[in-house]
Amino acid sequence: MHTNNTAAMDYITARLGSEGSPMLAFGGDYNPEQWPEETWDEDVRLMREAGVNLVSVGIFSWALLEPSEGVYEFGWLDRVLDLLHANGIRVDLANATASPPPWFSHKYPQSLPVTADGVRHSYGSRQAFAASSPEYRRAAAALTEQIAGRYRDHPAVVMWHVHNEYGCHNQPDYSDGAAAGFRTWLERRYGTLDGLNSAWGTAFWSQRYSAWEEILPPRTSGTWVNPTQQLDFARYSSDELLECYKAEAAIIRSHSPHPVTTNFMGFNMGLHQPVDYWRWAEHMDVVSNDHYLIAEDPRNYQDLAATADLTRGWAQGKPWLLMEHSTSAVNWQPRNIAKAPGEMLRNAMQHVARGADGTLFFQWRASRAGAEKFHSGMLPHAGTDTKVWREVVQLGQALRNLAELSGSVVTGASGGVDVAILHDTDARWGSELDSHPSVDASNIAETRRWHDAFYRAGTTTDFRQSTDDLAGYRLVVAPMQYLLTDEGVKNLDAYVRSGGHLVVTYFSGIADENDHIRPGSYPGAFSELLGVHMEEFFPLRSGEELELSRFGGGSFWSELGRPTTAEVLAEVVRGPVAGSPVVTRNAAGDGRAYYVATSLASVGMAELLGVLCGDAGVEPLFRDLPEGLEVGRRSKDGTDWTFFINHGSADVQLAVSGLELISGRETGGALALGAGAVAVVRSNGSSSATS
Repeated sequence: MHTNNTAAMDYITARLGSEGSPMLAFGGDYNPEQWPEETWDEDVRLMREAGVNLVSVGIFSWALLEPSEGVYEFGWLDRVLDLLHANGIRVDLANATASPPPWFSHKYPQSLPVTADGVRHSYGSRQAFAASSPEYRRAAAALTEQIAGRYRDHPAVVMWHVHNEYGCHNQPDYSDGAAAGFRTWLERRYGTLDGLNSAWGTAFWSQRYSAWEEILPPRTSGTWVNPTQQLDFARYSSDELLECYKAEAAIIRSHSPHPVTTNFMGFNMGLHQPVDYWRWAEHMDVVSNDHYLIAEDPRNYQDLAATADLTRGWAQGKPWLLMEHSTSAVNWQPRNIAKAPGEMLRNAMQHVARGADGTLFFQWRASRAGAEKFHSGMLPHAGTDTKVWREVVQLGQALRNLAELSGSVVTGASGGVDVAILHDTDARWGSELDSHPSVDASNIAETRRWHDAFYRAGTTTDFRQSTDDLAGYRLVVAPMQYLLTDEGVKNLDAYVRSGGHLVVTYFSGIADENDHIRPGSYPGAFSELLGVHMEEFFPLRSGEELELSRFGGGSFWSELGRPTTAEVLAEVVRGPVAGSPVVTRNAAGDGRAYYVATSLASVGMAELLGVLCGDAGVEPLFRDLPEGLEVGRRSKDGTDWTFFINHGSADVQLAVSGLELISGRETGGALALGAGAVAVVRSNGSSSATS
């Protein structure tokens, strides 16, 4: 089970239904310790009314479970689990190690993290610990042993939840403990100081190290800190947290066969939250993710779709679990805007359409006290006579109606997914380092622009790494893959020459894994494959637009150069790089490689996608989608389930045949989808849609 995401997710969904009939997971974080015990009966009664079948328990309860060192109190948790079991509600049980209690931090102040400026954090919030702290690791292991041993056979428990959102709030840590751990990690990576000095390019600025003890984390200094040092510290920090997870997961697995997970955080994994989820995913029995809309982003539903697709990538295309999202407003944004009527259902269905076998929320009952008291819950402060509660009940029913698609996988028009977008963690981290050509060039933003173009076109996309087997994809896009290993370069070259279609954008292939520039013309690793010779970057001024001969205009970036063997599809019309190629196509082996040397606006991107998909033979699920209509498909054993999610303000008419599962009605060949509405149609063949 521990190496097969499908088997683990199937195990969970089978335990959620009666008599082993699979059900999609529905529920959220349940924090009964925040409430008087007399409210617990009401909680489970309302959970049953809403159709809740899975709750996460104990995530932030360390202080109550271990009120003093080595003294454990489990009576209240016993009663909660027994009550949930009696009411048919399954439990994702946490080992509660995410937030050490005050007694621990007070007794072991050296366990607290330290900022890059050398300031030690205090306690009083959450996740107040350093991953390198032996005191923290010892206490976390002891608590995990107690919980796993006590509840390994409890009939309510079907899943284990280690920690919570690793790397959030307390990483990177620059303490002396982290410095010692970093040096050990570096010795394993490089073996010798000569190897490290070569990798870090320490001949620059007289940085050469002559003893391991001289090496520190990239703490605040007078100006830019060595970029490879920063990159390696991000890698180390991810690995240090992963060691914490693996140690606690191993204890749990020694007691219980239930699947083990921890909740990821989507694209929120930059240098300030150093977690390489591609490396972590292989240690998860079930990949799970938390996602929260950025309320003021007018296309936040597309960001949700991209994050869900990325999570499915970590799960290797298999079903995964949405561990947290919100019923309405959150508490931590500058303006915490409530979700509009129907938005909760649309959000949840987007995740399911993109591979989630369940949608859970933070949290069940909105808190009365603490920093998250204005964070929405499934049961809001205003009670059950509310929009939120009515929509929670509606969503619970919808998920019960969709139970049959559990275990299915996301597919595209051809029966598989034909397009992959590359998102290497190291490439993102490397692109976010300082002293680069333009602050406007963003790996995440460019990645999202490409995903959005396919999203608007109704074309399903996967996320993969540059070193993955890409043979099954007709088209692969590498948006701002600044840093690439030699293995990745060879893999992408072989992909094209064996018949694939690869799109490379500006600021890609520039550096190797040590952040050393690849010599020769830009774009470094790809110049020969792309058939271009770009000699100099010409980033644009703030607000400046690049006029092109085709595909609209460009933003942020331009380059001076020329084609060598490539066909020029568009060039710069005027300015210092006038005449330079900006979109090219080059034949290589049996495939084609394309270069895009600027950031295209959505209209130009759509035009270019027509060329790329035409060349590669990529078809959308549906053509000519009405504005705001999202489509997705899951398939299993010859049956398709197609999702139609109308984010727009206008009703649409769709030529679709099959059984619409949420309403339980046959479409009769025509599906009327109102503004803001959702439909899921079961069929045994492809469909088409028109507005």
